Amino acid sequence: MAYRRTPAVQARLDAQREAVLQAAVGLLADRGYGGCSMAAVADRAGIATGSLYQHFANKAELSVELFRRVVTREIAAVNEAVARQDTPQARVAAVVETFAARALKAPRLAYALLVEPADAVVDTERLVFRRAFRDVLATQIAAAVAAGRLPAQDPDLTAAALVGAVGEALAGPLAEGSAPAEVIPGLVSFTLRALGGRDAGNT
Repeated sequence: MAYRRTPAVQARLDAQREAVLQAAVGLLADRGYGGCSMAAVADRAGIATGSLYQHFANKAELSVELFRRVVTREIAAVNEAVARQDTPQARVAAVVETFAARALKAPRLAYALLVEPADAVVDTERLVFRRAFRDVLATQIAAAVAAGRLPAQDPDLTAAALVGAVGEALAGPLAEGSAPAEVIPGLVSFTLRALGGRDAGNT
């Protein structure tokens, strides 16, 4: 007869898995992917390395789950910022401003999410991450075009170009761990001008 975990055992395993992921998020923010070895994560979580393998088969599997958790949090923060704006154009600006501000507030974490060399499976997740931000932007660009606030354009193409440009603009500051104060306002102004609208100083 196959063994079935009792609710108590399952609850303990679920709690342990959550502790592992929280420890991994902390390590990612402190040391990047390079510092997130299975042994280091287990040590921070307060469990034996062997116990960690009950939850994740290898570092790549752990990294993917870790990446998805952090990205879900970032997407939620951007959507919350968008919801606070009254116009489609302001929502587009809010996406860029929130993304950049959060990245620069936690540069080591953002560097790991965006550009640090990692496993191939993580690179695949990065594409999902970029597409998620593209979709948020594209939705708002399409609404702004429909409302006559922006000239006609392909929302998906424009959004993809913006995601690439913003990511590239942030790569240097994230690697250095700091950025000039004008970086975020400059990115917002660039975004609105690239869309064909007026920049933040002239709206």
